[in-house]
Amino acid sequence: MKNKRLKISLTAIVILLLIPFVAMQFSGEVNWSLIDFIVMGLLLFGSSFLCELIIEKVSNTKYRIIFCISILAGFLIIWIELAVGIF
Repeated sequence: MKNKRLKISLTAIVILLLIPFVAMQFSGEVNWSLIDFIVMGLLLFGSSFLCELIIEKVSNTKYRIIFCISILAGFLIIWIELAVGIF
């Protein structure tokens, strides 16, 4: 079961990173550098890894949901800050 979730997570990360890569081919408005792809890949992989770790280690479903939502919120705050600098 772990391997299947890991493969799904990694596939989803690659697909999400392909979206801006393909958009760069058709539009000049999307302009990501290699560093942007690396940082976003690390953010996505780190968030996915932490949620996977929580799913494996925490037995209470309520706490699993709370912790994964907290990780998602942290991911979104970091992503928004890097994208537009809200703080």
